[in-house]
Amino acid sequence: MNLIEKILANHSGKQEVVPGQIVDVTIDCRVARDFGGANVVKNIVDNGLAVDDPTKTFFTFDCNPGGSDQKYAANQHYCRQYARENEIQVYDIDAGIGTHLAIDRGLILPGGTFVSTDSHANILGAIGAFGQGMGDQDIAAVWANGSAWFKVPKSVKIILTGERPSNVTAKDFALNLLNIFGANKLLGYSVEIYGDAVDHFSLDERITIASMATEMGAIIILFTPNEVIAKTLEGLHGKKINVISADSNAQYESELKIDIEAFKPMVARPGHPHDDIEVEAVKKIKIDSAFIGSCTNGRMEDLEQTAKILNGRKVAPGVVLKIVPSTNEIWQEALEKGYIKIFKDAGAMVSNAGCAGCAAGQVGQNGPGEVTVSTGNRNFSGKQGKGFVYLTSPAIVAASAVAGFITTPDEIPADPATFTKSGKAAQAGATKVKSESARPVVLEGRVWIIKKDDIDTDMIFHNRYLTITNLAEMGQYTFDNLAGYEDFAKKAQPGDIVITGKNFGAGSSRQQAVDCFASLGISCILAESYGAIYERNAINAAFPILVYNSEELEKIGLTTGDKISVDFSSGKVVSLKSGEIAQIEPFSDVQEVIYKKGGLLG
Repeated sequence: MNLIEKILANHSGKQEVVPGQIVDVTIDCRVARDFGGANVVKNIVDNGLAVDDPTKTFFTFDCNPGGSDQKYAANQHYCRQYARENEIQVYDIDAGIGTHLAIDRGLILPGGTFVSTDSHANILGAIGAFGQGMGDQDIAAVWANGSAWFKVPKSVKIILTGERPSNVTAKDFALNLLNIFGANKLLGYSVEIYGDAVDHFSLDERITIASMATEMGAIIILFTPNEVIAKTLEGLHGKKINVISADSNAQYESELKIDIEAFKPMVARPGHPHDDIEVEAVKKIKIDSAFIGSCTNGRMEDLEQTAKILNGRKVAPGVVLKIVPSTNEIWQEALEKGYIKIFKDAGAMVSNAGCAGCAAGQVGQNGPGEVTVSTGNRNFSGKQGKGFVYLTSPAIVAASAVAGFITTPDEIPADPATFTKSGKAAQAGATKVKSESARPVVLEGRVWIIKKDDIDTDMIFHNRYLTITNLAEMGQYTFDNLAGYEDFAKKAQPGDIVITGKNFGAGSSRQQAVDCFASLGISCILAESYGAIYERNAINAAFPILVYNSEELEKIGLTTGDKISVDFSSGKVVSLKSGEIAQIEPFSDVQEVIYKKGGLLG
């Protein structure tokens, strides 16, 4: 077996597992964060459930460590109260990013299983553990049962060859891979990375690369810990490391060799993490702000790179630089090494440990029209604010903050760029509604053809609405961040069917991106493929989603406004205008069971 198969087999009581097999997996560590935690607790309480094992169950308040938003503060306090009553440990606002705490404090070890309301829970692949982001219902079920169903994914083996260029950082590795594979070529795959270069990757570098598996559509990117990594982990938390590795005759869907000597320092242009280009192509673009942090680049090595560049320099006039370490321990080490003083002397704002602007909390958001260079993992429209976000490495962000425009550390000018006058003024948890109607397996509806790939969760249900827990309020915001469909909620009718492209629901683990369609009365969604977390959320919420082959569906010639019938059990789609029939993938057995009982927690 390969690595993912071994881990899942070990945690499902099976001698072996194969791709496509659905298994019940015991979860070693179960986490809810501050924005999803309140809904997890509500699901537990409303369904009369109890926590399976409090010693394996945790809250991590990393999205908004300052409690600067009243609804975040209310949700955090609600979770704290529940934790006190149920003896659940809280890594509170002074701790840092939950996935990093799980690694550094030994909550999860190589070969283990980890789930969180964080869509980047697959960052645990950095230490050869299985991590997955899940929606609120999914996490509630794991808290109650101690396990979750998973479909064993197919695996891809990537072998890195050649010498690593001296100016290519771990973030550049991630962006180069995104440039090669895009947002959906690895969709649904578990990826294992090997090669001589990998043996020299530090823990921090592995974390950076693994953290962007979600942006590639992958289930997870897995690294097998070597002796150096094992000793690093043991030094962090003192627990003995037993490494699990793939068999020498393990089977993979494909094996790819990638020459890293061709890798270059990269930047992802605003809108999509996979819209990558060499930094040379975007040099001299004037910036307003810069951000260093997130679960992708808030580690000690990232702060060391930043301090080296900022030492003795100043942030360019008018540019705002925000720095957020990923954990409190890293913050303290940076303080002891003098890095915090370097950052402050340079004119940066340093915040307490956490996720920062990635989750619309803490610091790091930008305003309309603002140009930001960021070390985050996502730059979807509206994700880190209303402006334009370029993703890149800490070295390039720090250099750009000093220069006032995008540049590299070796081309920082003696005099920074300044702003010129433009003549323009500056601009500055409720009860879930459950349907009591019957659950038909055949339905009819009017179609919306939205032929776009990689529609992410911020386009479906923007993160500014994440504090909404009342299903009845969600529908009005559906697609209001998807260009061309901002008025979808006003025009949609109950019973409508959405037909869309590949990788629908890419991005975060927010349940609202599913529930908003149910709130609006949309009857089902047909897509060529789905983001892995989105697919789980929809199935577990008993919201009908099906997969189609484009050639098969195109033969019945549908246009927006046509009416069709869809049979969930057989996969038969009929055009009510022409009578022509197409065959798509029907419900799986698990999906049909969950659908008929009204949801995972039904």
